[in-house]
Amino acid sequence: MTLLFKDINIFYTDQGKGNPVVLLHGFLENSTMWDAFIPQLSNKNRVICIDLLGHGKTPCLGYVHTMELMAETVEAVLNHLKIKHAIFIGHSMGGYVALAFAENNPSALKGLCLMNSTALADTDEKKQNRDRAIIAVKQNHKTFVRIAINNLFRPKNRIVFADRVKEVINSALETPLQGVIAALEGMKIRKNREQVLEYSGFKKMMIISNRDPALDYNSLIGQTKKRDIKVVEFQDGHMSHIENNKEFLLQIMHFIDFI
Repeated sequence: MTLLFKDINIFYTDQGKGNPVVLLHGFLENSTMWDAFIPQLSNKNRVICIDLLGHGKTPCLGYVHTMELMAETVEAVLNHLKIKHAIFIGHSMGGYVALAFAENNPSALKGLCLMNSTALADTDEKKQNRDRAIIAVKQNHKTFVRIAINNLFRPKNRIVFADRVKEVINSALETPLQGVIAALEGMKIRKNREQVLEYSGFKKMMIISNRDPALDYNSLIGQTKKRDIKVVEFQDGHMSHIENNKEFLLQIMHFIDFI
C-alpha cells in the first residue's frame, strides 16, 4: 500500500490485528527485512512495516533525508491508519528514526526497541567516515554497497550466512544512489537523543551485539546505565535479525507481549 506524502508515495504494509507494532528498517535495507518475522508477529499484533525515504519502494524526497523528515513520513502513515499508540522496533537507522518520532510524539509510543542502534549523535570521526562513504558511493555505487553490507556481519558469519548475505546485498543494490547519499547526510547530522531514553515513560529495550562493527559496545552499554532499559546482548554483528534470528524473534515477541 502507499500513502501520498509531500508529492511522493510512501510504501507500507499493514498485517494482522491487535497491538500496533511499527517495524523500521536500517540503512540500505527496506521493509522486506522483516518478512521472516511477520507471520508470527501478526498472529496477535497489527504489524506495520514502512519503506523509509529513498529505500525500498519509497522514492527520495530531496538531497538530505533527515531523521526528522523520515519520522514525519512514519507519523503520516500512522495518522492515515488512525493508529494513536504503537510499539516501535527500529534497526540501526530505523532506531534513529524511531527516536526522532518519539521526541515529537512521546505519548504515541507504548514501547521502543533499539536494535543495533544508538541514541548518540555521530562522533567527529564517524561524520568523517560518512563523508568518505558519500565519496565512495559516488565513485562506485555497487562496490560500496557490497562492501558496506559485508562489513555489517561478524566475519565468520559472512560464510555461515553466505546465502542471506547475498540476498541482503542484492536488495541493497536496489537502493538508488540519491537514497544512499541522502540517508548518509541525514544520519551524519542527527542529534543526540539520550533524553528520549532518560525521560520517556514508555517501555524500552536495547538489543546490543558485542561484536557489532558499526557501533561501539561500551557506548551502547553506557546509554543503559541508571535507566530503565532492558538489555539483550548477542555475540555477533550488526545484523541481529539474521545472525541471531531465533533468539531475536523470541526477545521481541517477549518485549511486545509484556507491554
